[in-house]
Amino acid sequence: MIARLDADELFPRVVVELLRQMGHNILTVQAAGKDNPKNPDEEVLAFTVSENRAVLTQNCRYFIRLHSLQSDPAGIHCL
Repeated sequence: MIARLDADELFPRVVVELLRQMGHNILTVQAAGKDNPKNPDEEVLAFTVSENRAVLTQNCRYFIRLHSLQSDPAGIHCL
């Protein structure tokens, strides 16, 4: 099964590359133009949901709180 994922700026680049090698569709916030500090995490999550992707993050507490505020989020995967 191929996953559609967004990796935030804190997620290890080496893991992103390994997942890509495994065939997963991973977009980084940098590639999506969402790594600007003026783009709050809420906006990153909203973009991820609009793209029917799941967020890969190491900022688990914060994104889990955001996840609970979304009506239909694609998901959040913490490492």
